[in-house]
Amino acid sequence: MAYKNSWLQAVREGRRRFAAGIDVGSQNVRLVVLSQRSRAWGELHLEYMSKVPLAAGAMAGTEIVDRQAVARALRDAFADLPRVCAAHALRCAMAVPASATLTTTVPLARLAAQSDCAEEDGGVALAGLAPAVMSEAERIAGLERHALAVDWYVDEIPSPVRSVRIAATARQHLEARIECAATAGISLCAIDGEPHAALRAMRYAASRELDPNEPYAAVWVGTDGVYGWRVVEGDNANTMRYPAPEHADLADALRDLVHGEDVDCALIGGEIALLDGVGFSLADVGDVLGCSVLPFECAQLGSHARPLDDALLHEPAGAVAFGLALRGMLE
Repeated sequence: MAYKNSWLQAVREGRRRFAAGIDVGSQNVRLVVLSQRSRAWGELHLEYMSKVPLAAGAMAGTEIVDRQAVARALRDAFADLPRVCAAHALRCAMAVPASATLTTTVPLARLAAQSDCAEEDGGVALAGLAPAVMSEAERIAGLERHALAVDWYVDEIPSPVRSVRIAATARQHLEARIECAATAGISLCAIDGEPHAALRAMRYAASRELDPNEPYAAVWVGTDGVYGWRVVEGDNANTMRYPAPEHADLADALRDLVHGEDVDCALIGGEIALLDGVGFSLADVGDVLGCSVLPFECAQLGSHARPLDDALLHEPAGAVAFGLALRGMLE
């Protein structure tokens, strides 16, 4: 009878989905695991977070030099995974560094027209989009498709125009990460560029922490630069990257991001300490943008099924791993 009641309860409450985001950085591996009731699309649950240092010399820029060292760090990151997570299928996504990834956003209607996809039940037959997606990936990367690893999905963030996000990287970068994950017993479902994963996390944070109608800036600090987005009514109104030839310094890049328009708040994630290298601080970011600045934190973005490391909950560098796990919830 107890078994029957537990089964009925599971049916009534809806099956839980689990997803993991894996961020392999230059010095450590970060892991975030989320869950959500798929039936009601209720609140996210932060199931697990961990950070494991990488052995010295394991990475050289975007290249994985010591694959065994990275695989060991991945195993260690998953070592204390709660039983409830291990017992379910985990959709695992890993990021590829921004400098090794080319990304673009293309209107869904344009790709559908190129693919001559008929609409089914009011929607585009997504399976038929693949050739057009690969052509777009070849165009932005300047490589033939056999040398590329490409990932794409329809962006479900509310927007006047439905769009498709495409990420492309040299296949060698992806194969190295797949091999490391497989050695650690992990099967990857998706890859994503670091900036887009971070942006997804910050947009989710904005939906929880900011007024839905207020324009805001999202800023991510990575090892290869600073990325920014100005978001107005749920849409990306402008983007920036620094360093870039068109910007004299970071302040110039931030001013160009807002174009003199008001933003009520800026969310910032990533390796914020790297701002010191260009003589900047969070207060400086706020002064240039003319708004308050909130560091990204996972702490308030979901209920906690169990105690979690307080330091990891409040680290802005967790944005990429959270955004990767969030992708698994949205797909």
